[in-house]
Order: sequence, then C-alpha cells, then structure tokens
Amino acid sequence: MGTATAVENPLTAKQILQKMTKAMELSDYQGTVVFLKNDKLEAMKYFHTKAKDKGQERLVSLNSPPREIVRNSDEIKCLYKLTRQVIVEHRPYEHSFIVDVPKNLDALDTSYDFEVIGEEDVAMMPSFVVNIKPKDDFRYIRKIWIAKEHFLPMKAAVYDLSGIVLEQVVFTEMQVNNKPADQATETTLAEPTTPSNDGTPASSDSSNQAAFEVTALPPGFKQIFFSRKPLHQSDQPVDHVLLSDGFASVSVYLETKKADSTRDSPLPEGIHSVGAINSMIRILADSQLTVLGEVPASTVKFIAEGVKLRHPAP
Repeated sequence: MGTATAVENPLTAKQILQKMTKAMELSDYQGTVVFLKNDKLEAMKYFHTKAKDKGQERLVSLNSPPREIVRNSDEIKCLYKLTRQVIVEHRPYEHSFIVDVPKNLDALDTSYDFEVIGEEDVAMMPSFVVNIKPKDDFRYIRKIWIAKEHFLPMKAAVYDLSGIVLEQVVFTEMQVNNKPADQATETTLAEPTTPSNDGTPASSDSSNQAAFEVTALPPGFKQIFFSRKPLHQSDQPVDHVLLSDGFASVSVYLETKKADSTRDSPLPEGIHSVGAINSMIRILADSQLTVLGEVPASTVKFIAEGVKLRHPAP
C-alpha cells in the first residue's frame, strides 16, 4: 500500500514562476540566447551576475552591428563598439532582458489563467512548460519554459490569439556558475570615448501629471510610470505614460506637432503593426498622440480612443 504515496504533490504554475523569479535574482549564469522579434533572428551572449545584493545583466552581440548592452537595476547602457557611442536609458518598470514576471501573481487572476501544460527539453535541459492564457482579447498568450533543475527561464514566447508565434527568446546553451564568470563584469562601458545620450533619468514635470488623461483602460491595466523628457534628438518635451497589467505593457506618448518639423517620414494616423507591437496615432489639437505596446491592435485602439487632453485648446 506504500507505492501510491510516493508521488508528491506537483508544483503549481504560480509556484514554478515564483521559483524562477527568485532564481533569476540570485543565480550567476550565462549562455547563448536567440531573440526572434519582428521576423528577425539575433543571437547574443548573455551573462547574469549577482554581487552585493544587486544583479547585472549583459548582452553581447554575436553578429553585426557589434554592440554590448548592460542592465544595472533600472539603468540600461548600450555601447556601439565601432563608433564608441553609448546610449543610456532608465527603465524602472523592467527587470530582465529575458522575461519579466510580476511578483504578485495572484493580482493577475482576473486577467490570466496559469497552467503547467507539460514538460519539454530546451538546450538539453528538462523544463516545465507554463502557459499564461488571457481571459479576454486585450492581451496575448504567453508561454515560459523553466528548467526543472535550477528554475531558470530557458525559453519564452508570445502568441497571438490564434496561436501564431509573434516573439520568442530561447537559450541554445546555458551554464550556471558557482562564481561569476570573468567576462560577465562590466568593463567596456566604464569609459566611453563619446558622451552618453540621455544620461539622466526621465524627470517628471512639476505638475507631476501628463497633459492628457487615459479615460478608458482594459481590465487589469493601470498606470505605473510617467515622464516628461525630449525624444527624437529634439528639445521638445514628450509626455510618456506607461500602462501595464503585469505582463503586457502599453506606452502612451503625447508630443506637440511643429509646423516646421523636420522629422523624416512621420507615420500617418491610424493603426500600425510590426511583429507583436501594435500602435495607433491620433492628432489631438496641435499634438500627436502615439499609443503602442505588445498587445493586440484592438487594445491600442481602445486606449487611444479614450485619451483626452487635460487642457484642450480654446
């Protein structure tokens, strides 16, 4: 009668994702990762190191153009090695180049179902396959393959509502280290030969609110970030509001349209799609509104049509 009790209760999808989030924070690991985005493949070397309670991610391109991208907390530096140009961005709403998973998964129960749908080998590592299925048509389907041994993400994919792959990232090989690898430390970005671009965090206006308001949001979405800063190598400030449901994110930008604008080939009003990214452009008074994100086109349309200026032109 003892054999029936030998099988332990399996881990739930949420428990696996929580273990993955912790493993990503605490582990030193590296490997070769392939990104499929906008119908383009790119292979890069990936390094993650943990030191002094802070993690660092590093991507190094294996093909042209040669570049290196480093994430330290919310600061991301990209070095183009031929020109020595360094671009600095601050993204307090992102945590990983590979996959972002919110810590409070229970808060997403109204928007997603979580399920372990099987096991598969990725880079010769047995992995759980976790399906993250939306409960409505406002967001995409996601799957994450998580190694059973060390609970690190081996593969992540985004699918449209019909099941077609839109984006994915997959490790072709991975090593988990007891000590950080020498090449995983930041060196080449320490002393750039040219000044950094956008080297300061996005600063909010004194009003601490955007010049517009989003009056209609899909269920589960909320505002998590606001900034006002120049974009497009211009002095003209642009209001940026970031919306998220925990997995999917949507950016809303508002910039004043100048009569003498020299920006090349501005996109016309309407819906535009590139891979998993959909966007919608509207003209509001003398400003251009752009809503874009890794969500279905109907979602950006729903959000864009509900945006109103706080102080409309008389």
